[in-house]
Amino acid sequence: MSVLLSVLTYLAAIVASTCLIVGMAILDRRRIYRIGTNAGPYLWSARRQLAGLVAVLLVSSVGRSGLQAVSEVYGWRATGTIFALEDGFVAWVQGTLMSPYATLYFSWIYIYAYAFLLVFPVLIYLGRSTSTTFKRLIVAYTLNYGIGLIVYTIVFAHGPRNVDLVSGLLFTFNPDFQELAARVNENANVFPSLHTSLSMTVAAFAYRTREAFPAWTVLSGWLAVSVWIATMYLGIHWLIDVLGGIVLALGCVAASVRIVDPDDRDGADDAEGSAERTDP
Repeated sequence: MSVLLSVLTYLAAIVASTCLIVGMAILDRRRIYRIGTNAGPYLWSARRQLAGLVAVLLVSSVGRSGLQAVSEVYGWRATGTIFALEDGFVAWVQGTLMSPYATLYFSWIYIYAYAFLLVFPVLIYLGRSTSTTFKRLIVAYTLNYGIGLIVYTIVFAHGPRNVDLVSGLLFTFNPDFQELAARVNENANVFPSLHTSLSMTVAAFAYRTREAFPAWTVLSGWLAVSVWIATMYLGIHWLIDVLGGIVLALGCVAASVRIVDPDDRDGADDAEGSAERTDP
Protein backbone atom coordinates (compact mmCIF):
# COMPACT_ATOMS: atom_id res chain seq x y z
CA MET A 1 0.00 0.00 0.00
CA SER A 2 1.37 3.43 -0.95
CA VAL A 3 1.98 6.08 1.70
CA LEU A 4 -0.77 8.30 0.29
CA LEU A 5 -3.32 5.47 0.18
CA SER A 6 -2.43 4.50 3.74
CA VAL A 7 -2.89 8.08 4.95
CA LEU A 8 -6.22 8.44 3.11
CA THR A 9 -7.51 5.12 4.45
CA TYR A 10 -6.63 6.07 8.01
CA LEU A 11 -8.15 9.53 7.55
CA ALA A 12 -11.39 8.04 6.20
CA ALA A 13 -11.58 5.61 9.12
CA ILE A 14 -11.06 8.37 11.68
CA VAL A 15 -13.64 10.67 10.06
CA ALA A 16 -16.23 7.89 9.66
CA SER A 17 -15.88 6.72 13.26
CA THR A 18 -15.99 10.30 14.58
CA CYS A 19 -19.13 11.04 12.55
CA LEU A 20 -20.75 7.89 13.94
CA ILE A 21 -19.85 8.69 17.56
CA VAL A 22 -20.83 12.36 17.41
CA GLY A 23 -23.99 11.57 15.43
CA MET A 24 -25.15 9.04 17.99
CA ALA A 25 -24.41 11.51 20.78
CA ILE A 26 -26.20 14.60 19.45
CA LEU A 27 -28.90 13.33 17.07
CA ASP A 28 -32.17 11.74 18.06
CA ARG A 29 -33.50 8.62 16.32
CA ARG A 30 -35.93 10.62 14.17
CA ARG A 31 -33.11 12.63 12.60
CA ILE A 32 -30.87 9.58 12.15
CA TYR A 33 -33.74 7.78 10.39
CA ARG A 34 -34.29 10.81 8.17
CA ILE A 35 -30.66 10.80 7.01
CA GLY A 36 -31.24 7.40 5.46
CA THR A 37 -34.65 8.15 3.97
CA ASN A 38 -33.75 11.63 2.71
CA ALA A 39 -30.32 10.83 1.25
CA GLY A 40 -31.51 9.69 -2.19
CA PRO A 41 -34.17 12.38 -2.76
CA TYR A 42 -32.03 15.21 -1.37
CA LEU A 43 -28.94 14.23 -3.38
CA TRP A 44 -31.05 14.14 -6.54
CA SER A 45 -32.70 17.43 -5.65
CA ALA A 46 -29.26 19.01 -5.16
CA ARG A 47 -27.76 17.50 -8.30
CA ARG A 48 -27.04 20.90 -9.86
CA GLN A 49 -25.35 22.20 -6.71
CA LEU A 50 -23.33 19.00 -6.34
CA ALA A 51 -22.29 19.12 -10.01
CA GLY A 52 -21.02 22.66 -9.45
CA LEU A 53 -18.98 21.58 -6.45
CA VAL A 54 -17.49 18.61 -8.32
CA ALA A 55 -16.60 20.86 -11.26
CA VAL A 56 -14.80 23.37 -9.06
CA LEU A 57 -12.90 20.59 -7.25
CA LEU A 58 -11.85 19.08 -10.58
CA VAL A 59 -10.63 22.44 -11.85
CA SER A 60 -8.70 22.90 -8.61
CA SER A 61 -7.18 19.44 -8.80
CA VAL A 62 -6.25 19.50 -12.48
CA GLY A 63 -5.40 23.17 -12.90
CA ARG A 64 -3.88 24.06 -9.53
CA SER A 65 -0.25 23.72 -10.58
CA GLY A 66 -0.87 25.59 -13.85
CA LEU A 67 -2.63 28.44 -12.08
CA GLN A 68 0.22 28.47 -9.56
CA ALA A 69 2.66 29.01 -12.43
CA VAL A 70 0.52 31.89 -13.74
CA SER A 71 0.42 33.39 -10.25
CA GLU A 72 4.18 33.16 -9.90
CA VAL A 73 4.69 35.13 -13.09
CA TYR A 74 1.81 37.62 -12.99
CA GLY A 75 0.48 37.53 -9.42
CA TRP A 76 0.96 40.09 -6.69
CA ARG A 77 3.93 38.99 -4.56
CA ALA A 78 2.42 39.69 -1.17
CA THR A 79 4.66 37.84 1.31
CA GLY A 80 6.70 40.91 2.24
CA THR A 81 3.62 43.09 2.58
CA ILE A 82 1.88 40.57 4.83
CA PHE A 83 4.94 40.25 7.06
CA ALA A 84 5.30 44.03 7.28
CA LEU A 85 1.68 44.38 8.36
CA GLU A 86 1.64 41.76 11.10
CA ASP A 87 5.33 41.39 11.95
CA GLY A 88 5.91 38.48 14.33
CA PHE A 89 2.34 37.61 15.34
CA VAL A 90 2.51 34.03 14.07
CA ALA A 91 5.89 33.54 15.75
CA TRP A 92 4.33 34.82 18.98
CA VAL A 93 1.44 32.34 18.66
CA GLN A 94 3.81 29.43 18.12
CA GLY A 95 6.22 30.52 20.84
CA THR A 96 3.44 31.10 23.38
CA LEU A 97 1.66 27.79 22.83
CA MET A 98 4.66 25.60 21.99
CA SER A 99 4.59 22.17 23.64
CA PRO A 100 4.49 18.56 22.45
CA TYR A 101 0.85 18.33 23.51
CA ALA A 102 -0.10 21.51 21.61
CA THR A 103 1.67 20.24 18.50
CA LEU A 104 -0.15 16.91 18.73
CA TYR A 105 -3.52 18.60 19.32
CA PHE A 106 -3.25 21.18 16.56
CA SER A 107 -1.86 18.62 14.06
CA TRP A 108 -4.88 16.41 14.81
CA ILE A 109 -7.17 19.41 14.44
CA TYR A 110 -5.64 20.52 11.14
CA ILE A 111 -6.00 17.10 9.49
CA TYR A 112 -8.68 15.01 11.19
CA ALA A 113 -11.01 17.52 12.87
CA TYR A 114 -11.02 19.68 9.74
CA ALA A 115 -12.06 16.75 7.55
CA PHE A 116 -14.74 15.82 10.09
CA LEU A 117 -16.00 19.42 10.10
CA LEU A 118 -16.54 19.30 6.35
CA VAL A 119 -18.26 15.91 6.27
CA PHE A 120 -20.48 15.88 9.36
CA PRO A 121 -22.80 18.82 8.47
CA VAL A 122 -23.44 17.24 5.07
CA LEU A 123 -24.84 14.24 6.93
CA ILE A 124 -26.87 16.03 9.57
CA TYR A 125 -28.47 18.41 7.07
CA LEU A 126 -29.69 15.37 5.16
CA GLY A 127 -31.71 14.72 8.32
CA ARG A 128 -33.64 17.98 8.16
CA SER A 129 -37.25 18.14 7.04
CA THR A 130 -36.31 20.19 3.94
CA SER A 131 -33.29 20.11 1.64
CA THR A 132 -32.66 23.88 1.77
CA THR A 133 -29.82 23.91 4.31
CA PHE A 134 -28.11 20.97 2.61
CA LYS A 135 -28.18 22.81 -0.73
CA ARG A 136 -26.96 26.04 0.82
CA LEU A 137 -24.01 24.25 2.42
CA ILE A 138 -22.98 22.72 -0.91
CA VAL A 139 -23.25 26.10 -2.66
CA ALA A 140 -21.20 27.75 0.09
CA TYR A 141 -18.48 25.08 -0.23
CA THR A 142 -18.41 25.65 -4.00
CA LEU A 143 -18.09 29.41 -3.62
CA ASN A 144 -15.29 29.04 -1.07
CA TYR A 145 -13.25 26.79 -3.33
CA GLY A 146 -13.99 28.75 -6.50
CA ILE A 147 -13.24 32.21 -5.10
CA GLY A 148 -10.25 30.84 -3.21
CA LEU A 149 -8.78 29.45 -6.42
CA ILE A 150 -9.20 32.82 -8.15
CA VAL A 151 -7.56 34.74 -5.29
CA TYR A 152 -4.70 32.22 -5.10
CA THR A 153 -4.01 32.99 -8.75
CA ILE A 154 -4.02 36.74 -8.13
CA VAL A 155 -2.02 36.68 -4.88
CA PHE A 156 1.35 34.91 -4.81
CA ALA A 157 2.45 34.53 -1.20
CA HIS A 158 4.24 32.00 0.98
CA GLY A 159 3.35 31.04 4.52
CA PRO A 160 5.43 31.68 7.64
CA ARG A 161 7.10 28.25 7.61
CA ASN A 162 8.19 28.73 3.98
CA VAL A 163 10.11 31.90 4.83
CA ASP A 164 11.70 30.38 7.96
CA LEU A 165 9.84 32.69 10.32
CA VAL A 166 8.58 29.74 12.39
CA SER A 167 9.01 25.99 12.53
CA GLY A 168 6.79 23.86 10.33
CA LEU A 169 5.32 21.57 12.96
CA LEU A 170 2.60 19.74 11.01
CA PHE A 171 4.78 16.77 10.15
CA THR A 172 6.43 16.40 13.58
CA PHE A 173 4.23 13.53 14.76
CA ASN A 174 3.33 12.04 11.39
CA PRO A 175 5.71 12.77 8.49
CA ASP A 176 3.31 10.91 6.18
CA PHE A 177 1.01 13.96 6.32
CA GLN A 178 3.48 15.61 3.97
CA GLU A 179 2.42 13.27 1.17
CA LEU A 180 -1.23 14.26 1.61
CA ALA A 181 -0.46 17.98 1.93
CA ALA A 182 1.60 17.93 -1.28
CA ARG A 183 -1.36 16.47 -3.22
CA VAL A 184 -4.01 18.96 -2.07
CA ASN A 185 -2.18 22.27 -1.87
CA GLU A 186 0.62 24.48 -3.18
CA ASN A 187 3.13 26.28 -0.96
CA ALA A 188 2.07 29.68 -2.31
CA ASN A 189 -1.65 29.11 -1.74
CA VAL A 190 -1.96 30.91 1.58
CA PHE A 191 -4.28 33.90 1.16
CA PRO A 192 -7.03 33.38 2.06
CA SER A 193 -6.84 30.33 4.32
CA LEU A 194 -9.38 27.83 2.97
CA HIS A 195 -9.03 25.80 6.18
CA THR A 196 -10.28 28.91 7.96
CA SER A 197 -12.98 29.82 5.45
CA LEU A 198 -14.49 26.33 5.25
CA SER A 199 -14.43 25.77 9.01
CA MET A 200 -16.01 29.22 9.49
CA THR A 201 -18.64 28.31 6.89
CA VAL A 202 -19.54 25.20 8.88
CA ALA A 203 -19.67 27.16 12.15
CA ALA A 204 -21.87 29.83 10.53
CA PHE A 205 -24.35 27.23 9.30
CA ALA A 206 -24.28 25.59 12.73
CA TYR A 207 -25.20 28.94 14.27
CA ARG A 208 -28.01 29.40 11.76
CA THR A 209 -29.39 25.96 12.73
CA ARG A 210 -28.70 26.31 16.47
CA GLU A 211 -32.34 25.73 17.39
CA ALA A 212 -32.25 22.29 15.79
CA PHE A 213 -28.65 21.35 16.69
CA PRO A 214 -27.51 23.25 19.82
CA ALA A 215 -24.76 20.76 20.71
CA TRP A 216 -23.37 20.86 17.16
CA THR A 217 -23.27 24.67 17.33
CA VAL A 218 -20.97 24.53 20.35
CA LEU A 219 -18.79 21.71 19.01
CA SER A 220 -18.37 23.21 15.54
CA GLY A 221 -17.50 26.59 17.02
CA TRP A 222 -14.80 25.06 19.22
CA LEU A 223 -13.32 23.05 16.36
CA ALA A 224 -13.46 25.98 13.92
CA VAL A 225 -11.54 28.28 16.28
CA SER A 226 -9.06 25.46 16.90
CA VAL A 227 -8.55 25.16 13.12
CA TRP A 228 -7.81 28.89 12.85
CA ILE A 229 -5.23 28.71 15.62
CA ALA A 230 -3.77 25.50 14.19
CA THR A 231 -3.07 27.12 10.82
CA MET A 232 -0.90 29.73 12.55
CA TYR A 233 0.62 27.52 15.27
CA LEU A 234 1.77 25.02 12.65
CA GLY A 235 3.32 27.82 10.59
CA ILE A 236 1.05 27.35 7.58
CA HIS A 237 -0.87 30.64 7.49
CA TRP A 238 -0.51 34.25 8.55
CA LEU A 239 -3.07 36.05 10.70
CA ILE A 240 -4.11 38.01 7.59
CA ASP A 241 -4.82 34.71 5.80
CA VAL A 242 -7.08 33.69 8.68
CA LEU A 243 -8.93 37.01 8.70
CA GLY A 244 -9.33 36.80 4.93
CA GLY A 245 -10.74 33.29 5.31
CA ILE A 246 -13.32 34.46 7.85
CA VAL A 247 -14.47 37.27 5.55
CA LEU A 248 -14.64 34.89 2.59
CA ALA A 249 -16.73 32.41 4.58
CA LEU A 250 -19.26 34.99 5.75
CA GLY A 251 -19.64 36.27 2.20
CA CYS A 252 -20.12 32.75 0.82
CA VAL A 253 -22.72 31.85 3.46
CA ALA A 254 -24.66 35.06 2.79
CA ALA A 255 -24.49 34.44 -0.98
CA SER A 256 -25.66 30.84 -0.61
CA VAL A 257 -28.71 32.00 1.34
CA ARG A 258 -29.55 34.48 -1.41
CA ILE A 259 -29.04 31.87 -4.14
CA VAL A 260 -30.98 28.98 -2.57
CA ASP A 261 -34.56 29.68 -1.48
CA PRO A 262 -34.03 33.09 0.21
CA ASP A 263 -37.36 32.92 2.05
CA ASP A 264 -36.52 29.67 3.87
CA ARG A 265 -35.17 29.90 7.42
CA ASP A 266 -32.21 27.63 8.24
CA GLY A 267 -32.83 28.24 11.90
CA ALA A 268 -36.40 26.94 11.96
CA ASP A 269 -36.47 23.69 13.93
CA ASP A 270 -37.81 20.55 12.30
CA ALA A 271 -41.22 20.00 13.83
CA GLU A 272 -42.06 16.43 14.79
CA GLY A 273 -43.95 14.81 11.98
CA SER A 274 -43.26 17.60 9.47
CA ALA A 275 -43.97 16.57 5.93
CA GLU A 276 -40.68 16.13 4.18
CA ARG A 277 -40.17 17.80 0.85
CA THR A 278 -37.41 18.28 -1.66
CA ASP A 279 -37.09 21.38 -3.75
CA PRO A 280 -36.67 20.79 -7.46
